[in-house]
Amino acid sequence: MITNKTQLTGEDSKSMNSYLAPLVQQIQPSGIRKFFDLAAGSKDIISLGVGEPDFKTPWHVREACVYSLERGFTGYTSNAGMPELREGIANYLHTRFAVEYDPANQIIATVGGSEAIDLALRALITPGDEILIPEPCYISYSPITAIGGGIPVGIETIGENDFKLTAESLEAKITPRSKVLILCYPSNPTGSVMTREDWEPIAKVVEKHDLIVISDEIYAELTYGINHVSFASLPGMMDRTILVSGFSKAFAMTGWRMGYACGHPDLISAMLKIHQYTVMCAPSMGQVAALEALTNGMEEKDRMVDSYNQRRRLIVKGLRDAGLECHEPQGAFYAFPSVRKTGLTSDQFAQRLLLEYKVAAVPGSVFGLGGEGYLRCSYATSVAQLNEAIERIGAFVTQLERERME
Repeated sequence: MITNKTQLTGEDSKSMNSYLAPLVQQIQPSGIRKFFDLAAGSKDIISLGVGEPDFKTPWHVREACVYSLERGFTGYTSNAGMPELREGIANYLHTRFAVEYDPANQIIATVGGSEAIDLALRALITPGDEILIPEPCYISYSPITAIGGGIPVGIETIGENDFKLTAESLEAKITPRSKVLILCYPSNPTGSVMTREDWEPIAKVVEKHDLIVISDEIYAELTYGINHVSFASLPGMMDRTILVSGFSKAFAMTGWRMGYACGHPDLISAMLKIHQYTVMCAPSMGQVAALEALTNGMEEKDRMVDSYNQRRRLIVKGLRDAGLECHEPQGAFYAFPSVRKTGLTSDQFAQRLLLEYKVAAVPGSVFGLGGEGYLRCSYATSVAQLNEAIERIGAFVTQLERERME
């Protein structure tokens, strides 16, 4: 027993690891955060790394929050969220993506989309269940699965197929222990998008093997020249799908931590039980802001999407002109160029690019299977910064070509 905490310093502090759960000790720190520690304190860095809009939350959204605070709206809401917000989410999803949920028992407001994913997995996993995860993908899915007692099973997607999940690759990974399929389209980190024709064979496999789907659709509004198709909108998939989304990306509200989950009443009820014992409810002022974004924020959202589209075209052309192969991302705000031709691993390329040319991007290897040999470049930054970053990347690639010839 520790009787004097003030003495627990220096070498003695290492002994605290023995108190930690072995599972938590085994989880590796975020590959993204570990890499960007290298950039801490460096000057003149251009960051293409952060998956965050460079826009401020629209003023009318902030103003709605401020007004609610002035009126003293600072208490708890119902565990599932304000009824008005859940109704707003239901109307929005029905209008935009042709999916229909009852706000009374099929929608829960969460602390960001991340909490919604965590709740869904904790509600579904029995220890030993296999959770199918198309990769490269958002880095949190596998660790959250492991924390919940599940076994993450990666399904590699490839650049030659625009990083789309196929029925054949999904089928090949299914075993009697497979229970949940996690989807994230539009994709972080690849920018890949799935069409209805792409989804239909996936839905058949899901039904054949009696899987539950967690569909992370946080980038649903960020598509270019193609409409987002919610997996829940496919015939027979609504009851099998927990649709997860939020306000961070489309409405530039990352710090507000507002998300939501929608699904069958039994699934949402189970998630709600965990939610009420862990966070009680999403922040009340954040819920007010989220409702304002849904009600009056579509024009601002469209302007941001138009700007991302301009930058998307700029960075893809720039990377190709620099000599890097890059498939055309049709969603999110990431380009995912191949750096294989340089002879460097993605980690080596990213580290040298940062240290020698002051451009920060994320090595594709941190995103799982299929990510090695690629680099995630966020174009949620200014056009001026993108132009300068592209110029530096081109100079770096030219330098590497000279090095190979020497």
